[in-house]
Amino acid sequence: MDDIRPRCGWCNLSNPVYVAYHDAEWAVPSHDDHHLFEMLVLETFQAGLSWETILNKRKRFRQAFDGFDIERIRRYDENKIAELMNDPGIIRNRRKIVATVGNANAFRDIQTSYGSFDDYIWRFGSARVFAHFGLRPSPWR
Repeated sequence: MDDIRPRCGWCNLSNPVYVAYHDAEWAVPSHDDHHLFEMLVLETFQAGLSWETILNKRKRFRQAFDGFDIERIRRYDENKIAELMNDPGIIRNRRKIVATVGNANAFRDIQTSYGSFDDYIWRFGSARVFAHFGLRPSPWR
């Protein structure tokens, strides 16, 4: 039987990675610091590219960036940056790689100051989530 649940028009239905992201993660609130850091890293690399491109490389990003382990990423040195710059499975942009190291440090500082990144980020706004299906509110969220 075909899956007939409503999906946004931007979701490429021929890409199972994209569909899985749409169905399980998009517009779903996350309170897990590890997941939030992963999203921050991926969003950093998405700048100027499509989100689908990043999702297609997500598995390799996870491997290349040590499972998005903040403590390991905070310690990346020039050798690790050079290794990442030579990895064809990720976006090889030095500025984005260096920014990821800086973001890991800032993320840890926020966790230290606020208890968690989640506690910090959810302080902004009403803690209400709005999801849209196309231009209409989503009937399934």
